[in-house]
Amino acid sequence: AEFLAHYWEGRLRPIAAYAFGWIDKWARLASLAPGFVNLFTQLPGLRRVAKLAAGMPAQRQIPPFAAETFTTWFNKRPPGFEGRPKVVLWPDTFNNYFTPETAQAAVNVLEDAGYHVEVPRQHLCCGRPLYDYGFLGMAKSYLRRNLNALAPYLSAGTTLVVLEPSCCSVFRDEMHGLLPEIPEARQLAENTFTLSEFLDKKATGYVPPRSKSKAIVQGHCHHKAVMRFQSEKAVMEKMGLDYELLESGCCGMAGAFGYEKDKYEVSVACGERSLLPQVRKAGLSTIIVADGFSCKEQIAQQTNRQALHLAEVIQLAKARTVRGPGGMYPETQFVEPRRAAQKRSMVRAGFITAATVSGAVLSLILMKHKRAR
Repeated sequence: AEFLAHYWEGRLRPIAAYAFGWIDKWARLASLAPGFVNLFTQLPGLRRVAKLAAGMPAQRQIPPFAAETFTTWFNKRPPGFEGRPKVVLWPDTFNNYFTPETAQAAVNVLEDAGYHVEVPRQHLCCGRPLYDYGFLGMAKSYLRRNLNALAPYLSAGTTLVVLEPSCCSVFRDEMHGLLPEIPEARQLAENTFTLSEFLDKKATGYVPPRSKSKAIVQGHCHHKAVMRFQSEKAVMEKMGLDYELLESGCCGMAGAFGYEKDKYEVSVACGERSLLPQVRKAGLSTIIVADGFSCKEQIAQQTNRQALHLAEVIQLAKARTVRGPGGMYPETQFVEPRRAAQKRSMVRAGFITAATVSGAVLSLILMKHKRAR
């Protein structure tokens, strides 16, 4: 990050740096009209232009934006359990703007564990995409803003739960190195937990729902390197999940690496080394578990399966204790409602666009007719 910051200082960077380094900004803008944005990024022809503009390979898919963000959903909910101990859930860019069902599941799990969940109301980002592309000054300003937003929780000793491993590793490992002059950065590191760590080490009275399902688990690189994986395994073992932790290394997506045009072949080759073949040969009722957004996208784009976050796996187990065993493709419970909402928003956007264009054309025809008279 330091090298890239110095190298690109005062110079225009490759387009991928702005497309992916500024992902939180683009996602926030897209959330104002996700149906229109998804029309542009998902329809044939238009999506080719979008990929070209972002410096993406033609083979990659642009993840569609959610019709409603997680924070919008959360702020519309009735007040939670005020008398309970508090926990703060971090609204990371990916689970907020792309897969809000994951964060929704986490809220339900934390409430089942006996906690009152709070979510910061302002737009926040951990800053990792920025310093990955050398926007170091901007990233540090993001980190300071995060500390200011979380200050009341830090002073109260409230735990921060982070669902996205790459974001969690920023707070746990890198923030106090980037901001050594701010003591609160180290305090945040000590108060930040993954969901599994929180359930394993903090919510010790919580008994997760049992599950007899089979699962294969892809550990995110930052998760394994910084937070370790013991708590993830402990929670799955408490559930009774028949799981296999894949020894597959990196999924190959590595954040935005796999979305860059000249990195695509390396990205896929990395996934094909172990992870992707094992996902393809897994039984159709086997749960694919991956907490990282990039891991989930690599799996979704290269196989016919969708991976679930641990929060969703727990929710799935809870639902099955009521409704009984599930069938094939257990991920559909979470993925299909999001896709249906995205399609509805795209259809609405399509109708509005068509009506606007038709109205403009009709107005031009009428104006031309009046002039002719």
